[in-house]
This record gives sequence, C-alpha cells and structure tokens, in this order.
Amino acid sequence: MTTIYLKTLIKAPIDQTFDLARSIDFHIKSSEKTKERAIAGRTSGLIELKETVTWQAKHFGVSCIHKSLITALEYPNNFTDEMIRGHFKTFKHQHIFNKTHSGTEMIDIVEYETPYGVLGRLFDIILLKKYLITFLTTRNQAIKLHLENKN
Repeated sequence: MTTIYLKTLIKAPIDQTFDLARSIDFHIKSSEKTKERAIAGRTSGLIELKETVTWQAKHFGVSCIHKSLITALEYPNNFTDEMIRGHFKTFKHQHIFNKTHSGTEMIDIVEYETPYGVLGRLFDIILLKKYLITFLTTRNQAIKLHLENKN
C-alpha cells in the first residue's frame, strides 16, 4: 500500500474550497493535460454522498477508465472517494478541509495498491507515485489560483 499526503494552504473560505474540490466541471477544466472526461454517473456539478463518477482519461499514453464512489461526505470538512472500477487494485482518496485564520488548509490523503505483484510495485516506485503527486499538486494549485484570484 502506498500513501500520498499533500497539504495546500488556500486563502479562501472553507465552503468555497470544499465545493470547488468536488466540482466535476472544475476537475475537467483543471486536468486538461490528461483529457479527463466524466462519462457516467455524475458528469457535471457538485458530486454528493453515494454518487459515482466514471472518468475517462489518458495516462502514460493509455486510455484509462476510473469509476469512483463518494463513500463519505461531511460538508464542508471532508469527503472520500473510492475506486470501484479501474486500473488500481485499491484506490482511496480522502479530501480534508480545515478552517484557518487566513482561509483553508486542504489535505489530500491518497492510499492505493497497484496490481501485478512485484512489477506493479516497481512501476509505482519508479513512475506512478511521482506522477500522482504531480497530478494532485497541479490540481490543487489550480484550485488555489482560481479561489485566490476570485477573492
């Protein structure tokens, strides 16, 4: 099991940060590089508890499908999405939001397992973890820039 922990400080209210982080439309906009599209389940607006979204994207030159279910949501403090279909053995992404004196602390905790035994673990060590950190950091910076330029 691999764990990624990221913290992003955003000078914006917690409710705005929470809503932008669960916006399907903003996710599509912020991940143009991988051509992500929501193709089933919730395909626009704000995803809610027990809803699914199926993403189609291109990663490492391969078209991928990733279907997630929102398994927990406590407005505006946290939500969790878990993969129910995709290329990972398991994938869980916790989004945590804490109000700060200057705005919001947004925390991502991603826990995942790769398939294919030793080959999957090697792929994770050599490429995948760094790729996911870059993908999440880019997305978080897009949220930060959008909200801080708005407020």
